[in-house]
Amino acid sequence: MIHFIAGVVSSSNYWFIVLRSTAPILLVTLGAVITAQAGIMNMALEGSMLWAALVGVIVSAATGSVWLGLLAGIAASVMVALVLGFFALKLDANAVLSGVALNLVATGGTVFVLFALTGDKGISSSLPSKVLPTLTIPLIKDIPWIGKVVSGQNIIVYIAAISVVAIDFILRRFTVGRRIKATGENLDAAKAAGIDPIKIKFFTLVISGILAGFAGCFLSMGYTSNFTSGIAAGRGYVANAAQVVAGGTAVGSIFAALLFGLTDAMATYLQNIGMMPELIQALPYAVTILGFVVVTWVRDRRENERKRKLFASAATKSATKKEKLHGV
Repeated sequence: MIHFIAGVVSSSNYWFIVLRSTAPILLVTLGAVITAQAGIMNMALEGSMLWAALVGVIVSAATGSVWLGLLAGIAASVMVALVLGFFALKLDANAVLSGVALNLVATGGTVFVLFALTGDKGISSSLPSKVLPTLTIPLIKDIPWIGKVVSGQNIIVYIAAISVVAIDFILRRFTVGRRIKATGENLDAAKAAGIDPIKIKFFTLVISGILAGFAGCFLSMGYTSNFTSGIAAGRGYVANAAQVVAGGTAVGSIFAALLFGLTDAMATYLQNIGMMPELIQALPYAVTILGFVVVTWVRDRRENERKRKLFASAATKSATKKEKLHGV
């Protein structure tokens, strides 16, 4: 087994699959990060991906254009995010419960729409949907090993990489990023500073909807070439756990998403050695959640240790100050 895993990890094809598997979970993790920074949990990411995946397939098949399909899928995803915002921000409903409800609606609703249009309940194979293109990068493609990993990926993989930079700039460099963080950290202080928290939260929901739209369309028009029921496969829920591990940063999202991508790609290879299919399907999620638990535990322990040292230092200074006063 060790030799098998070592052989897989050294393969450029394995790392090619890792990047492909990481892209959708990275996109929705970024979406979860930016909304969490504004103080709202977007639990509807799963439903956003499902609707994006289905609408993208339907529109690309109807129009013959993969780009119109992509735009329609993103629009459907943003619509789900706006519906969540309407319930959570305008009607003051619980954001988590509203998100879960939207996910349940999407799980059954996408199957219903697919059946109504094609008569199929499980897969959209009867629809002549288009597939998002792959990109070959000049010069990079000629580099041994690296070229086989980086070049030739689906366009959404590169969009995911660009999205990390974009979200990082929004949160750290732009004024709107400071407003997002102010809204999430102290709502009353944000209002006092003239910030409209509702607009800021809607803005982050739209951004997360766009990112989830890219992820959903990739699943049905790049990762695979069809929509299947439940194609999101829990990635939206994993993303909300990943954003905690990411620590509210875009760069942290890479490592959180990469953990899922590594195990998901390995599961693809483990099918060749006779492991139980049920175990293989559960492996990426089990390992990812376990990794999140370990990372969170280590980070919390370090934070507690830092606070302990800080309090100990403050107590020592206070005691020293009292001794000096008594000495005087």
